[in-house]
Amino acid sequence: MAQVDAVIARRLSSEVALIDQIAHYIVHAGGKRMRPKLVLLFANALGYDGASRFELAAVVEFIHTATLLHDDVVDESSLRRGKPTANALFGNAASVLVGDFLYSRAFQMMVSVDRMRVLEVLAEATNVIAEGEVLQLMNMHDPDITVDSYLRVIRFKTAKLFEASARLGAVLANASPDVEEACAAYGRALGTSFQLIDDVLDYEGDTHELGKNIGDDLREGKTTLPLLIAMERATPEQRALLRHAIEQGEQERLQEIVEIVRSTGALESTREAARAEAQHASECLQRLPRNKWTESLLEFAIQSVERHS
Repeated sequence: MAQVDAVIARRLSSEVALIDQIAHYIVHAGGKRMRPKLVLLFANALGYDGASRFELAAVVEFIHTATLLHDDVVDESSLRRGKPTANALFGNAASVLVGDFLYSRAFQMMVSVDRMRVLEVLAEATNVIAEGEVLQLMNMHDPDITVDSYLRVIRFKTAKLFEASARLGAVLANASPDVEEACAAYGRALGTSFQLIDDVLDYEGDTHELGKNIGDDLREGKTTLPLLIAMERATPEQRALLRHAIEQGEQERLQEIVEIVRSTGALESTREAARAEAQHASECLQRLPRNKWTESLLEFAIQSVERHS
């Protein structure tokens, strides 16, 4: 990861001062670097130790960072990872444009690896992520979306880059198609598990520990799995309150809504769904060699469910 950070620092460089300022601010704002770690872990697990793994690890972090910049503008978010969002500090226009810079810089770096399969994987991933963003926008403030529709957004918007990151490690190692697919399936399941836990954390913990405002999903009109489960189990009166809150994005009765979500067991049920995804991810590793890197990937899957921030 030190090598990846060195690539990030070098590739972030721009003669435009505001790009430097905003890009450095968000890239170094304390993210978990999960996607770059997947590139490295899968490449190492499959026996690839070339420098291209550092370049591609940085690429997926740049793509992820670009989506965060755009997400925070769309969601009108003011806090991320315990710090003010870039749009809150620098404005929406600057955030969107620097997000565009990071996307284009990522594609410059992809080309430098000179592997057509790498371009195919990442071009498809960025397209699917954009589709996921639009799907989520279409679902905003809709209390009647189905669990399948909700999961489709997760698969597109969040899990796709996890999937691509895992797949890239296999591509670099020239793995067989079935091993590449096993890596991709691991990433997809891990990304889904990760997002499910994020949705749980929106209704538990505190702002300081989580690094975001509690209830942000509700304010933004996002009908996540905890809300869907709570509405299914709630009394008619509680269900009416939840529907109204989703439709209006209101937070005046947030504490009451959080209590409904907790009392219906929706958070534990969502955690169970995340555990099932993490278990599936773990099973995908059976197609890979047994070594310290795959052991780390197994631990990665467990940690995705048990985290509290």
